[in-house]
Amino acid sequence: MARRAVLRATAAGALGTGAALTGAAGSAAYAAPTSRGVTILQPGQGKLRGRYVRSRADEVWWGHLPNRTAEPVAVVDSGSVVTIDTISHEGLLEDQGQDPRQYFESFGVPEKHVLRDAVAVAARAEHAGPGPHVVTGPIAVRGAEPGDVLKVEVLALPLRVPYGVISNRHGKGALPGTYPERFVDDPANAPYVNEGGNISVFASVRRTTGHGLRARLPGDVPVGFGLAPFLGLMGVARDTDAMVDSVPPTDAGGNLDINDLVVGSTLYLPVQVAGALFFAGDPHMAQGDGEVALTAMEGSLRATLRLTVLPRGSRKVPRQAFDHPFAETPDFWLPIGLSDADGPEGGTNATSLDLAMKDAVQQALAFLVEEKGMAGPVAYAYLSAATDFQVSQVVDRTTGIHALIRKADFG
Repeated sequence: MARRAVLRATAAGALGTGAALTGAAGSAAYAAPTSRGVTILQPGQGKLRGRYVRSRADEVWWGHLPNRTAEPVAVVDSGSVVTIDTISHEGLLEDQGQDPRQYFESFGVPEKHVLRDAVAVAARAEHAGPGPHVVTGPIAVRGAEPGDVLKVEVLALPLRVPYGVISNRHGKGALPGTYPERFVDDPANAPYVNEGGNISVFASVRRTTGHGLRARLPGDVPVGFGLAPFLGLMGVARDTDAMVDSVPPTDAGGNLDINDLVVGSTLYLPVQVAGALFFAGDPHMAQGDGEVALTAMEGSLRATLRLTVLPRGSRKVPRQAFDHPFAETPDFWLPIGLSDADGPEGGTNATSLDLAMKDAVQQALAFLVEEKGMAGPVAYAYLSAATDFQVSQVVDRTTGIHALIRKADFG
């Protein structure tokens, strides 16, 4: 089965057994769940595993990330399972009215199907940082010390709601200055225009026979696509007391936006502060490589993860992970390249996709030579002949590219 088909297949059970949504072809109108349909995962409802962490209005980080001064909302042992109710920022932002009940009701979503914690965050939390993301945590892991690695295993990612939003905002996306400006100038696009001339497109979700969960976009042309839920943002606290912007990914993880990090994947993060102080957010229901408009299909997820501390020198983790984020799936190793892994706190932020590509190649080459024991010339030849390099995103200022090294090639 092709890599993308494998990833899409992971979405098939994301709404649980018997989930069903109906609606006219070509329409993104919300279809209310039936008695055997979608479960709306309000806070505390539904299946919970391990330590449960809510997204409380007085605890979330809106637009910025926990740093070394952050107080943990939970403390767990290494190897613990945690379940985190993440909240999408779409529907909560100022250009959408900062009232998710009113915003989603405009698309036919009844109030009882709007998440109560999302409503509370929009009404009571302070949007204090420069980014849009609602971030939950941090969670301290006992025994984690600087120089260790935090292993994050993705165990489950059910959808909390059967709908999401895709947005394009001024000065952002792959074509800033061109879009959304040209969209806004066309009166036919008025249904998609928010306050301030930004664009948001509502997408409904339904289960289809033989194809699992699929999103449906609005308009006269019937367009749908499969879902592959993942967390766009997972990271550990940076060793700084400065405000950390939630947008650019760094050497501590954060907004990596790697769409391969679906259920069954593992992310390794280099610990910078005692306790690691893990956080998560930016839940995505689907994202194309590049995320070119600005956002993925953003929608709230319930994330069940296992958090394990691996001490420096452990042979259970690639050496590169002690200094740089590294990921793997059942089929691939993913060395991760970033255009500016040091972060923007110093006043600069390199955005070049060329730099991200060079970093990804260097990370992949180091993995093959140092971890797998290949000769350098042979490893470089292998990367050229057999490895795909995939753009994660081009819209988070720090751009990202990661390698997909096929495990089956190493017998």
